[in-house]
Order: sequence, then C-alpha cells, then structure tokens
Amino acid sequence: MKIALQTLASAVFGFVFFAAALFLPAGTLDYWHAWVFIGVFLLGTMGPSIYLAVNRPEALRRRMKVGPFAETRPVQKVAITGTVLVVVAVLVTSALDHRFGWSTVPTAVVLLGDVLVWTGLTAAQFVVIQNSYAAATITVESEQPLVSTGLYGVVRHPMYAGTLMMMIGTPLALDSYWGLVAVLPALLILAVRIADEEKMLRQQLAGYREYMQKVRFRLVPYVW
Repeated sequence: MKIALQTLASAVFGFVFFAAALFLPAGTLDYWHAWVFIGVFLLGTMGPSIYLAVNRPEALRRRMKVGPFAETRPVQKVAITGTVLVVVAVLVTSALDHRFGWSTVPTAVVLLGDVLVWTGLTAAQFVVIQNSYAAATITVESEQPLVSTGLYGVVRHPMYAGTLMMMIGTPLALDSYWGLVAVLPALLILAVRIADEEKMLRQQLAGYREYMQKVRFRLVPYVW
C-alpha cells in the first residue's frame, strides 16, 4: 500500500512540476505540444512503475530513492543537482521558444520528439526490469550481481542512454529547437557522473573490470 501511494504521489508531483515549468513560461494553457509531452511522460513512467510495484517492489523503491540528498558520493550530489537544473532549463527554454516563436518545429518533428521521449523512457524503465539493482542513486549492495546481457550487452550504461535520448526528444516534442542548446550541458554532466560511477564499480562490483573489456562503449555504440 505504501509503495502504491508513493507511486501515485510521484505521478502527481511530476504533473505539477511539468505544468509549472511549461505553462507558466509559455503564458498559456493552449500549448498542445506540452499536453502531449506530459501525457507521454506520465504514461511512459506509470506503466512500468505499476508493473514494478506489483512484481518487484524492491526495485521500484530503489528507483524512487532519488535526488542530491539520496546520493552518498560528493561528485554524484553535484551531478544530480546539475541534472535537475538542466531539466528545468530545457523545459523553460522550450516553453519560451514556443511562446515567442524563436524557432518553428514541424509537427512531424514534434511527433518524432515524442517518440524519442517514449523510447528513451521505455529503455530506461526496461533496464530496471532487467536489473532490479539499477537504482537512481549510485550504490553497490551486498550480493549484487553483475548484469552483462540485454541492453547491458550493448552499452555499459543503458539507463543513461535512454535518459539522453529522452532529453534530446524533449525540446523537439515541446516545439523548440533552441531547447536543444540547453541539453548540451547534460552531456558533460553525464560524462562526469559515468566516470565517477565506473570508478566505484571497478572497486566494489566483482567482475566489472572484465565487463568493461567486453562491452567497450559507455553510452552510445561506436561513439563513446
């Protein structure tokens, strides 16, 4: 019951957060791109969350423990804080772009953005279903196994890959090209977060050094 209430509260908070970050700077509720984006985001997160709540509540609890104060490593506290600021910047910039018409995004590209958001969310959520130890915070638990198959056989950090896809799709879905500029700092933040995380995993997770040799790419196949 408690995890169900937490899931519901998370959905309500997500709606309020997106509504405030989009409709206030847009200066109107007549912003269909934002409504569709919010719907895609909430549906993309609620479905897997309900599945986890029923079948793997411990995995969902790990995913819901999020934020700078939940992190134990100083670098990760800074990275998460930076991520939150980037997300707000992307949303606000995109809404302002829509309001003042700084750029014009064709409807087909807007829908492509929604597809990227949905695909990125689905990939990130599937990682949790595949690896129940995949948490929102950087930690290694006792008896935690090394997962090297599925999406982990493609890149070492598939959850971040899905997150990056979602962030690229977000400004497009919100009728903005200028919002893509606000996404750029996320690349640096992800690189810092991954470097610190892999430093810890090499030290604490058995077999991770060998896994790094097997799966060469961290985030994007054949790129990095």
